[in-house]
Amino acid sequence: MSSDPAAKIPRHILPLIIFAQFAGVSTWFVGNAVLSDLTAVLSLPEGALGRITGAVQLGFIAGTLTFALLLVADRFPAGRVFLTCSLLGAICNAGMLLPGITYDMLLLLRLLTGFCLAGIYPVGMKIAADWYQQGLGKALGYLVGALVLGTGFPHAASYFLADLPWQAVVGLSSGLSVAGGLMLAFGVPDGPYRKQGTALDIRTLGRAFQEPSVRGAALGYFGHMWELYAFWAFVPVLLQAYFGDTLSAAGVSLLSFGVIVAGVPGCVVGGYLSLRKGSKWVAVRMLGLSGLCALVSPFLVQAPLPVFVVFLLVWGFAVVGDSPQFSTLMARHATPAYKGSVLTVATALGFGLTVGSIALLGYRAADGMNPFLFYWLLPGPVIGLLGLRRVVS
Repeated sequence: MSSDPAAKIPRHILPLIIFAQFAGVSTWFVGNAVLSDLTAVLSLPEGALGRITGAVQLGFIAGTLTFALLLVADRFPAGRVFLTCSLLGAICNAGMLLPGITYDMLLLLRLLTGFCLAGIYPVGMKIAADWYQQGLGKALGYLVGALVLGTGFPHAASYFLADLPWQAVVGLSSGLSVAGGLMLAFGVPDGPYRKQGTALDIRTLGRAFQEPSVRGAALGYFGHMWELYAFWAFVPVLLQAYFGDTLSAAGVSLLSFGVIVAGVPGCVVGGYLSLRKGSKWVAVRMLGLSGLCALVSPFLVQAPLPVFVVFLLVWGFAVVGDSPQFSTLMARHATPAYKGSVLTVATALGFGLTVGSIALLGYRAADGMNPFLFYWLLPGPVIGLLGLRRVVS
């Protein structure tokens, strides 16, 4: 009988983690999906899209830094952390349904939702890394695919529930978050590769980032993040500019969902390719392809409809297909006892960059859609590819 603890992994573990991740992050873009309804109810100002999205990102950053400093993912049972944050995130998300809510209250609730998401996305990756060592790139490919699906879910719900009040979308996402937290907490115990942390040693964590492969993978991840969430946030803006008044708000939501979830097969295909080619090989090609899409975007935003749609789907496929591999590379080369905190700190810094790129695109798009708008995302893939040169496959 094999002595490898991974050989005894129950088959239900990965599907449960995947569903819980999808359900837990379904609250992420709810504000974006119901933005037109919120605008009518609250008389939102110009630029509300960037501020609502930015509030979630800022909350997520604050949460990840707090979790890292307290070593939450390494000191406490990860399933309980995931459950607690799923329940609190569902409550904060449902707070948008409170009567008499104001714009400032909305931003605060989105900020708190983002804080709770810090105990879902990175902790979900940590749980997967505790269960899988061989084939971690494949496992994280499925996991980030679940993140992508959950992120795009509110757009799909907005389309399919178009005949219902917008509150149904909010309630559905909060219900999913609760269900995901419960399923993971009671269905997924601590994994065989879990290393118990005791106290955060900044010097030890700092030395982990001095490892060239960890630092290079982190730099690649930062470049990837500069592009990813700004692209996702402004896909509806791009679609609205392309179609004008010929496409309804529900149609824009459905197409936005399609573009975002094109990243699901990107993550899964990348995960399987990583088994044969390695995580670095996949990350370099996905990041290069998404950078190429940004480079040629001015020439395709006025292209015939079939070309435009295929182009967006390819971009959606590539823009997140590298994400699991960056996490895999960092987890693989980090000090085992600080693996969770390395992932959490890198995630916090990466999401900090998303606030800047989203704000920049929001500022540049304030006077209308510019064909060269997405050129502001190009530094991300370029810097990320330079960072990956330092990584040992």
